[in-house]
Amino acid sequence: MEKIAMLGGGSWATALTKILSENGARVDWWLRAKDDIQHLLRTRHNPRYLSAVQFDLNRVYPTADLDEAIEEADWLVLAVPAAFVQPVLDKLDRDALKHKRVVSAIKGMIPGKNQLVTDYVAERFRLGRAQLGVIAGPCHAEEVALEKQSYLTIGSPDAELALGFCELLRNRYVRAHPANDLDGIEYCAVMKNIIALTGGIAHGLGYGDNFLAVLVSNAVQEIRRFLQAINPQPRDLSASAYLGDLLVTAYSQFSRNRTFGSMVGRGYSVKSAQLEMNMVAEGYYAVKSIFELNKKLKVNMPITAAAYRVLYERVAPAVELEILKEQLR
Repeated sequence: MEKIAMLGGGSWATALTKILSENGARVDWWLRAKDDIQHLLRTRHNPRYLSAVQFDLNRVYPTADLDEAIEEADWLVLAVPAAFVQPVLDKLDRDALKHKRVVSAIKGMIPGKNQLVTDYVAERFRLGRAQLGVIAGPCHAEEVALEKQSYLTIGSPDAELALGFCELLRNRYVRAHPANDLDGIEYCAVMKNIIALTGGIAHGLGYGDNFLAVLVSNAVQEIRRFLQAINPQPRDLSASAYLGDLLVTAYSQFSRNRTFGSMVGRGYSVKSAQLEMNMVAEGYYAVKSIFELNKKLKVNMPITAAAYRVLYERVAPAVELEILKEQLR
């Protein structure tokens, strides 16, 4: 039996715990809120997210003890919001992950450091890249809970790690495939949230599907330019790990980044939108990280720049979208 430590109590952590435990793995599930742990132990449901999912407590072991969760684990899956990664993991000894394989399910960057989650983990715990992987693909947690057909990509420079985690995920309704582009997949997962957020702003302002289609097609070019500047290598951005993830995040009713952007477009302040959603929209933090990284790269990134000015410089969304629409082709 594979032993997995799952860090995070949100919808994606809940969905992954469902898949992994139902496939026969043992999941030691770290959650920060002790009330949520007690609820899980009593009812076998997560009280906050995907509450219809029922867990087998002979395979799923909720705990608030981080060291206990990871002690016997073969795999560590990170599924906390990117802003919480450093505060959570910095509590661990630097050798705590020495013999672990670490897979990030986080589609965000470490705020302040402007660093990919896998880069932070490698640096903090002195891990080789062959110990690291990332989960990507067009796969909303809500549809996993409903057991709708879904596809995932596991990116890692180590083929054995990628294939191994694919096997842990594959079931009747999940297909999983390996890829070796760790950085490209992770950066794209970050950037698609920026695009979805900007598309949401446009939606909130009353722009329609025609504009969103143009925004997304321009976004593919923006992502390609950025990736070639920061991590140049051959990659097919039409693959589902890149384009598929971008499309589902930009268009889906389940996209929290699109929802967040739409609220901002309708006149909500950033803070009021965050409070009303009660969920983290990773794109908010990603905008700042990518914008600041691009100060050195100087890539033409009009969509990212527009989102940054709306969210961090408080430029009126209507004004910024008027400027942006003249830059799209």
